[in-house]
Amino acid sequence: MRNRRRWKRVLIGAFAGCAVLADAGASAAAAAVSSEQLAISTPPAGSTAWLQDHSFGRSLPDPATTSPAAAAEFFASLAPTELDRLIQAYPLVVGNYDGAPLDLRYRANRIALAAERDKARAHAEDRTLDSDTRALAVSRANDVDHLLAPGRQVLAFDPRGRGLVTEVWGDLADAERISVLVPGSDADLGHFDQTAEPLRSPAGMARALYAEEQRQAPGTRTAVVSWTGYVTPSGLGPDAATSRLADVAAPRLERLLAGLKETTRPDAPPSLLCHSYGSVVCGTAAPKIPRAASSPSDTSGITDMMVFGSPGMGVQSAAELGDGVHVWAARNPSDWIGNVPFLEVGKLGHGADPTGGGFGAEQISSARAVGHNGYFTDGTDSLRNFAAISLGHYRDVVRTEPES
Repeated sequence: MRNRRRWKRVLIGAFAGCAVLADAGASAAAAAVSSEQLAISTPPAGSTAWLQDHSFGRSLPDPATTSPAAAAEFFASLAPTELDRLIQAYPLVVGNYDGAPLDLRYRANRIALAAERDKARAHAEDRTLDSDTRALAVSRANDVDHLLAPGRQVLAFDPRGRGLVTEVWGDLADAERISVLVPGSDADLGHFDQTAEPLRSPAGMARALYAEEQRQAPGTRTAVVSWTGYVTPSGLGPDAATSRLADVAAPRLERLLAGLKETTRPDAPPSLLCHSYGSVVCGTAAPKIPRAASSPSDTSGITDMMVFGSPGMGVQSAAELGDGVHVWAARNPSDWIGNVPFLEVGKLGHGADPTGGGFGAEQISSARAVGHNGYFTDGTDSLRNFAAISLGHYRDVVRTEPES
């Protein structure tokens, strides 16, 4: 028993240390010891009042239990004046409702973002609060205000905790090809769109991918969704070494994809790009993503899942992810995540290395990418490959041999 406890401590330290250092940097890891996060699994704020509202002459559908398909039917049944009433009264509910019309969600989230910005500014000016609280309020107000810039399309926003944000690049409703980016540790409202190091942020990665898709296929209508829709690990602690947060995140990702199925019409299922701990989320969600091809030669129903900088997907092989999922894996030699012990003991660790020869993923080049966050740098094989796969241009993908 004593040896088992010692082994668990070693595994936590080795895995969590590497993963967090890779995602957040050594200084952030040293400053954020034992920062276990509270996962968000409940419906957004306003849901209780929403369920108690009978002014429409019928019960409003429960955000916690209504499927995206049923939600799409409900919103389609409402008149424009009724839709306006809903987004004014319940912007957080409508803005986070998978299955609701995309334009309606964009409008609702602008209302919710403006309210959160004004609330944060009021706290920043409140002299009864301590200086640290006021400084955090200033930061929150600035982060939210950036998302209110003209042209930004926020598909989901939840101000609880560190803040959750989902943003879209391109015309999602009319896209022929859709890509969904699932980020890793330390992704939240405050780190969603960084100007100093943009390619470390979910928004920066999405912009780079969208631009590369447009460069490779200017005549193809594409859209990129940057989904920071779950509470990610933060700091050096057990969260990075376990699937606890991924277990809560996976149903949220599944619901997002089900909502896209109702509100978009791409030529193929959305491609998933899963970075670092995001690959644990993708691996957990994969078996419940229905993507069965009609025949072995038909790839129109295959979900392309690109994992990079991955600590594992919670499985020992790609076959465990279910039929209809094609896994592509990349890791550059300078990525610190390669030092993670790829194994699973009890509830610690995330299984086999997706870049390993026995995993069953198709290996793609990430030449010229540097470090854990360099996969979207212009001119890298990884960025070109991600765009080519997202576009369905499989012959243009530069492949490599799996790790030995």
